[in-house]
Amino acid sequence: MTVKAVVVYESLWGNTATVARAIAEGIGPGATAAHPDEATEDMLAGADLIVAGAPLLGFKLPTEKMRDGIRTKPGRPPSPPDLAHPSLRSWLEALKPADGGFASFETRLRMSPGSAVREIGELLERAGYRQVAEPEKFVVKGKFGPLKDGELERARRWGEELARAVS
Repeated sequence: MTVKAVVVYESLWGNTATVARAIAEGIGPGATAAHPDEATEDMLAGADLIVAGAPLLGFKLPTEKMRDGIRTKPGRPPSPPDLAHPSLRSWLEALKPADGGFASFETRLRMSPGSAVREIGELLERAGYRQVAEPEKFVVKGKFGPLKDGELERARRWGEELARAVS
């Protein structure tokens, strides 16, 4: 059975986007990875699964204030942050009620306290979705990345597990 899934992500320096694409690849040919502004109601219609992910910043799901701070003081990343798309938080807060399964993930430094996945899950549950798997946390080596060795393979395997969980 092909699982129709949408992997919606916010990615500032590319790490979360890379993980999202690997998860979608693991889920299979019915999965699409999309920025929040690309994940339209039409795309979500009939989806068996929504997977939502973001970087952990300031111990939580990024806020508009955090994104404004990054816009004005990006630090010294290897490339400029991608702020061209709306935040995952704003997409989740505007999500229309529906049913279906969900899973959540975050990218983070290894020993970071806090949780983006908790907030993602709460917002998806508020919209009527039900959790089908425990949240996953993927590790980046530094503030701007890259991903820790083995994380992409782990993301693909998690995508495969998600597909089995909803089929």
